[in-house]
Amino acid sequence: MRIVNLNPDNAIGATAWFLELEGHRLLMDAGIHPRREGRDSLPLFDLVKREEVDAIAISHCHHDHVGALPVAMRYFPQAHVLMTELSYFLVERVLHNSVNVMKRQREELGIKEYPLFSHDEVDDIAPLFQGFKYNREIDWAAFHKARAGFLSPSLEFFDAGHALGSAGLMVRGQKESVFFTGDVCFHDQTLLKRARFEDVQADVLIMESTRGNRQLAPDFSRESEVERLAVSIQRVLKRRGSVLLPSFALGRTQEILALLALLMAEEKIPRQPVYIGGLGRVFTEIYDLQSHRTHRQYPNLQLHEALELQVLDQQQSEKMKLTGGKIFVITAGMMSENTAAYNLALRMMGEERHAIFFVGYTDPETPGGRLRAAKPGEAFHFSAVAGQVAKICEVDDFDLTAHANRDDLLEFVGEVEPRVVILGHGEPESRNWFEQQIRARHPRIKVLQPDPGESLEV
Repeated sequence: MRIVNLNPDNAIGATAWFLELEGHRLLMDAGIHPRREGRDSLPLFDLVKREEVDAIAISHCHHDHVGALPVAMRYFPQAHVLMTELSYFLVERVLHNSVNVMKRQREELGIKEYPLFSHDEVDDIAPLFQGFKYNREIDWAAFHKARAGFLSPSLEFFDAGHALGSAGLMVRGQKESVFFTGDVCFHDQTLLKRARFEDVQADVLIMESTRGNRQLAPDFSRESEVERLAVSIQRVLKRRGSVLLPSFALGRTQEILALLALLMAEEKIPRQPVYIGGLGRVFTEIYDLQSHRTHRQYPNLQLHEALELQVLDQQQSEKMKLTGGKIFVITAGMMSENTAAYNLALRMMGEERHAIFFVGYTDPETPGGRLRAAKPGEAFHFSAVAGQVAKICEVDDFDLTAHANRDDLLEFVGEVEPRVVILGHGEPESRNWFEQQIRARHPRIKVLQPDPGESLEV
């Protein structure tokens, strides 16, 4: 078995793993690096460009896992593209949105390499996508290999509980097996229920490690965190300030909207319009339409009916009045430049009556990460365009993550009992914590942290 780490970074970046198992080759994920630009943001596809890849399997439709899929298909035009049926409903919209964003960045930031692919290219490759139900074993060998009598490894998607359609990938060969967690959540969120990874057994475990550097307080509970958020929103609205909840359009937006709908129904915050982005609205409608296919809480909660949603366009985010107490659930979650969340944050930051509440992961090297880390009242570098700004408004963090807490992942390692654990999707500090803990608890398990481009024989 050979595994190559195609992430171009030693931290969270462009997720992509190349797997060679018993004469067959699989690419698991094809992401875009959230902090890099142009071709520098792509996985290291050149390292395996001469390989005959039989299939590409996608764990879920966040950009750092699927954003480079059209580029990957140029390298491997004969590969099948496999994903869950719920991801199948999302993937084209995600990729078309990427084209729009790259076109805008070419104009605004002068990135001449953008767009890395076109709308026509997305349309051309879409007929090659295949969606499958969870817990169904499928063969993924190339047709000519199957016809020649090669025994094909199987692939099975396990519900990862992270976002709509998210999955862990189980690859079973004749002699060995690999399980790739993708991004996983082992606790119930507001809508999605926890991952269903029961009875997973594998020789090799490729595991995310996002929260390895975050220890929960002994008295932490998600319920108390929700209550704290409700009280904070109510406090800001009473002083006629506005609340910005920066969030990813897929997953985080719908979870926060569901939470707001429940808080309004319980009269913990006042009923009022909620402003969202256009892409967030699209994914919210898909969440509603596919609720009957989804392992979730509140299956009858239709967000577009429960809330008065108002789509906010770019001009509104720059000009609309922020007085009177408004609620914004707006992309981008990391406040990338020239997004609605970025524009609103710039306008709100200088007034103490407003509040920006973070409810998910934020890369420390993004504008959102820098705002989050800045000290109250002090000027800090927000972005290349905005330069130094002062953090005057209320800013707080609420731990409503869609990633597994580190103790839950560590327990999962013990349940799987692999002979090798490969750590990815985490900052070095996070991966080092996992390596130390796994070695201490399970000395027989080999733990590896491959560098970008490193090939492993396991």
